[in-house]
Amino acid sequence: MPAIEFSVATTDARARTGRLKTPHGEVETPTFMPVGTQGTVKCLSPEQVRSTGAGIVLANAYHLMIRPGAQTIAQCGGLQEWSGWRGPMLTDSGGYQLFSLAELAEVSDEGVRFRSHVDGTNLFVSPEEAIKVQNLLGADIIMQLDDCVGFPVERYRAEESVRRTYAWARRCRDGHARDDQALFGIVQGSTYADLRRESALGLVDLDMPGYAVGGVSVGEGTALMREVVEATLELLPEGKPRYLMGVGLPSDVLDAVAAGADMFDCVVPTRNGRNGWAFTLEGLIKVKNSPYSRDRGPIEEGCDCYACRGFTRSYIRHLFKAGEILGLVLVSLHNLRFYGRLMEGAREAIRDGRLEAYRARVGAAFGG
Repeated sequence: MPAIEFSVATTDARARTGRLKTPHGEVETPTFMPVGTQGTVKCLSPEQVRSTGAGIVLANAYHLMIRPGAQTIAQCGGLQEWSGWRGPMLTDSGGYQLFSLAELAEVSDEGVRFRSHVDGTNLFVSPEEAIKVQNLLGADIIMQLDDCVGFPVERYRAEESVRRTYAWARRCRDGHARDDQALFGIVQGSTYADLRRESALGLVDLDMPGYAVGGVSVGEGTALMREVVEATLELLPEGKPRYLMGVGLPSDVLDAVAAGADMFDCVVPTRNGRNGWAFTLEGLIKVKNSPYSRDRGPIEEGCDCYACRGFTRSYIRHLFKAGEILGLVLVSLHNLRFYGRLMEGAREAIRDGRLEAYRARVGAAFGG
């Protein structure tokens, strides 16, 4: 039996709905994965995350390897048992984190040598070690170690990234030791169309269970990102899940859904929530601003989340001004529910053949 099973149910042009079966449950796609970097979605309990409609959560192997350590989590029953999230999970290998901590890291063909951002300890991660760590963590879907580059980037460095990411994918595949975990490959190539094609086709030849588009939303701007994402998704197998990493705003997510992406993750909803910014179909609103001091309405009319059913904008603003953690919890909860509703709406629109109209409505609110 394969670690995961994926099937496409309905299509609307290149967009599709589907079902992803994992050892810890099934997920309807397209789906948005809340980010639980340290094994927790910030400010929210697993039960609260589940109430937003989330079916799968992401954690980060780089951070968990450093603290508390993969062995500790394995000895406590694995990531799901340890964290209290009993549903499907995906772990990122940490390639993007090592890119974002470039001043602490040195990349070579053998792997990445870096200093811990926690205590400065010198560490080394090879593709084999990245997979060993994720095998210990036990998520349903695990990611290869990739060589992520930013924007702008010289062509020679993008070429190096593509070559290295492919070589690391082979090494990750060879080092993968659990048949109940699906290992995804990650397409790199920056904004160079021919390099994206080379990367995608090379990884497809490895016949991996799923594929991700990496190395986007790193400074290239919305228009160029969409161009890269559309061209790359077109190269990936129709019968396997396609994951767009680290994206993003609602309009960007729906653009990628229209291009055929199935899975998304981003810190945008929870990070904005902790800073008092709430997503609505009228656009972003800053709940802690003074115009809401006597506003007796919910964050968003028609939203069925706990925050909107029980609390007013006035009260939530007060929580932020008073430094009460509940304010961060409520807006984070609402934002994740907004993304849950966004995905529910996208699936329904695809089934009804009206994704373009739905996409236009959301795009109007977020400048898409």
